[in-house]
Amino acid sequence: MQQVEDVQIAVVGLGYVGLPLAVEFAKQLPVVGFDIKESRVAELQGGHDRTLEVSDTELAEAGHLTFTADPADIADCTVFVVTTPTPVNEHKQPDLSPVLSATETIAKVLKPGDVVVYESTVYPGATEEECVPVLERVSGLRFNEDFHVGYSPERINPGDKEHRVSSIVKVTSGSTPEAAEFVDALYRRIITAGTHLAPSIRVAEAAKVIENTQRDVNIALINELAILFNRLGIDTEDVLKAAGTKWNFLPFRPGLVGGHCIGVDPYYLTHKAQAVGYHPEIILAGRRLNDSMGAYVASQLVKRMTKEGIPVKGARVLVMGLTFKENTPDLRNTRVVDIIAELEDYGIAVDVHDPWADPDEARQHYGIDLVADPDAGAYDAIVLAVRHREYPQMGAEDIRALASGSGVVYDLKNVLEKSDSDLRL
Repeated sequence: MQQVEDVQIAVVGLGYVGLPLAVEFAKQLPVVGFDIKESRVAELQGGHDRTLEVSDTELAEAGHLTFTADPADIADCTVFVVTTPTPVNEHKQPDLSPVLSATETIAKVLKPGDVVVYESTVYPGATEEECVPVLERVSGLRFNEDFHVGYSPERINPGDKEHRVSSIVKVTSGSTPEAAEFVDALYRRIITAGTHLAPSIRVAEAAKVIENTQRDVNIALINELAILFNRLGIDTEDVLKAAGTKWNFLPFRPGLVGGHCIGVDPYYLTHKAQAVGYHPEIILAGRRLNDSMGAYVASQLVKRMTKEGIPVKGARVLVMGLTFKENTPDLRNTRVVDIIAELEDYGIAVDVHDPWADPDEARQHYGIDLVADPDAGAYDAIVLAVRHREYPQMGAEDIRALASGSGVVYDLKNVLEKSDSDLRL
């Protein structure tokens, strides 16, 4: 195995996961950041990260880091770290095409002694069953003789400035004991929180995919309770605050479950489960419930509008927030779009405001034209869908001023005090 201090690293995929990792490694080692999107590379070469995960100052100070969209520029690297997305398709089946495409790019420049480390979320077995054969076929090299692989699942939390790459414990693994020790030593150079060396790649893959599956199932339970409490006329937040006084009560909250992790990763696990003949009851039930929350929110709003005598067809509704979580421009797999689509099915005209989202990205991915300045007093209802810091700062009076006199305010994220909203989830 090569020595950790002598490696040259290529980080393949410069999104929310890859860029922060590349910047951290570049504090100590030479790093080439590779991405197939030339516009992304040009942006980073210009010193700015539109995802806001890395500041302009951090980029400027990453002296050992270069960016490229040319595969020839990573040919001299000896460690390749794959951080490409692993989404699901329209049938909720794993789409490994981005990670396999990255694997093929690496395989074309793979040399004896090189190590390929995967960070992308996959199902147990995918690294060795799907990726390794591509590396062998394209490179002509032999697995665990000429090259080795590792798996160290990403734990990036978009928009979180407290829990960052170096301050989150990193799970590591390798295809042989020697490779595992090498991968672990490599990450120990940058992870101040420490590492956990898993006994196999499959264990590390499974650990990653259940992290978000566990959260998904827990949120589904709270979402179901919120629906129940609504029928009972009980405020869910009041219940959760009361229950939260017990030391071991888990502080989950109801809401939309989107993003590239919680709303996606469980499908990777259920895919593998079904492949080995097991039908996962609880995981899929949680997914169905969480995926139905957008329609539930829309129906509750329409019922309240009807109760208030507001004609539904032709009504105007303002949705405040589009990103999948607060204080980040990340629009990946946002489930706010489910509310919008459902309201539009009722014949409602929906305006969407979001101070963090990129208007071009919203238009490109969802066909949504963001409004910069909502019309005061023009809306029959307002849905506070994302708790961006700007919305609590506006305050209840300014938010209500956007609605007509009888307009309904539906606060999904407890942006306002209970008395200042008409509906809460």
